Amino acid sequence: MKNKARERTSPSASQSYPTGASDLNQLNRAVQRSLQHIKHKIMVISGKGGVGKSFIASSLAVGLAKRRFKVGLMDVDLHGPSIPKMLGLDRARLGSKEGLMTPAKLLDGLSIVSIGFLLQSENDAIIWRGPLKSSAIKQFIGQVKWEELDYLVIDLPPGTGDEPLSIAQAIPDARAVIVTTPQEISLSDVRKCISFIRRVNLSLVGVIENMSGLTCPHCGKRIEPFKSGGGERMAREMGAPFLGRLPMDPAIVTACDEGKPYSLFYAQNLAARALEKIVEKIIKSE
Repeated sequence: MKNKARERTSPSASQSYPTGASDLNQLNRAVQRSLQHIKHKIMVISGKGGVGKSFIASSLAVGLAKRRFKVGLMDVDLHGPSIPKMLGLDRARLGSKEGLMTPAKLLDGLSIVSIGFLLQSENDAIIWRGPLKSSAIKQFIGQVKWEELDYLVIDLPPGTGDEPLSIAQAIPDARAVIVTTPQEISLSDVRKCISFIRRVNLSLVGVIENMSGLTCPHCGKRIEPFKSGGGERMAREMGAPFLGRLPMDPAIVTACDEGKPYSLFYAQNLAARALEKIVEKIIKSE
């Protein structure tokens, strides 16, 4: 009983999450209505943690917004929401309008929803099982006033568990971007991601290789802490499109820790320019 009690102490779990068939049907209808106003849905997924997936998701959303698209960024990494901190919105909260939640805003045309906006403290833990996670994700789609969007970018937790499956079921026309690092231990998990995407009949936009080499700031020599090129080779072997490589850049760490969108504050850096090219490929892939 203690575990069940703790599971329902997380934000909104005991107050607004649907419990009966009527509530679930109503929420499903709200999801479908909301999706009618969103042209393109892109889920950013990785086989394992620590590969820079949330950084990539937020950077893609910022890059699209810079091109004057109307963009939503939905953070469904429920147990480790890092988007608010990365974008300098860790003190933001969701509003309310016409009975719907209203997203936080960044730039002109970029709306953001994260479970992090509902936590009383950034140290609070989300203790939820699958059904609550699925309901939360559906609420983020159907009970948020997204308005008209050109793109909805969805930041998912690592792996192929409840959250990616919930998105695949709720948004069957979502397309996937996979993030990996070059070393084999990461690539083996990405192969599983590609298999998952194909099993649930989603479209794959392509693979991004992150942390691909580093230029020494002192001698200018290129070094490869995690190797390089593994993501491209794996994509070719699996018959998956390859979107590009991002080199390591210490400024990425600085930007994320200080809540400064990297592609805005370090637009001339190599990784930022590589991101711009990847955004263009994603736009052209539609």
